[in-house]
Amino acid sequence: MTLKKKMDQEMILAAKARDKIRLSALRMLKSGLHNREIDLKRELSEAEFLQLLSAMVKQRKESIEQFEKGGRTDLVEKEEAELRVIQEFMPAQMSETEVDAIIAEAIRETGAAGVRDMGKVMKVLMPKVTGKADGKTVGEKVKLRLSA
Repeated sequence: MTLKKKMDQEMILAAKARDKIRLSALRMLKSGLHNREIDLKRELSEAEFLQLLSAMVKQRKESIEQFEKGGRTDLVEKEEAELRVIQEFMPAQMSETEVDAIIAEAIRETGAAGVRDMGKVMKVLMPKVTGKADGKTVGEKVKLRLSA
């Protein structure tokens, strides 16, 4: 089953269950997908869909952080609920050891020698980890590895 079909089915179930928060999050997700497809004038591939989901997860996490600083617990709860719904469509997250192994492989593959080669490593690495690991964390690990 494609992610689009799964999303449509989840929307129907949420509507029948009268789960307003879940339905709202699914509509937001579908809207984002639809808007991206309009921009590209074609359907998104699985990888592009995962990139879109990763961007939405990142936005939610940043919003949660800002709302917590502002003391807006009502908005924090809403964003966390949306985040949980988005993460349902994401593949299983990679473990620390899997991420470390892929980083080591990418460094070997590119022949990176220092921090100035970080761009080369990230270019090889990101298609492999998009949606499966947090890009910010991966970037920090690569930088730490290359500076050592």
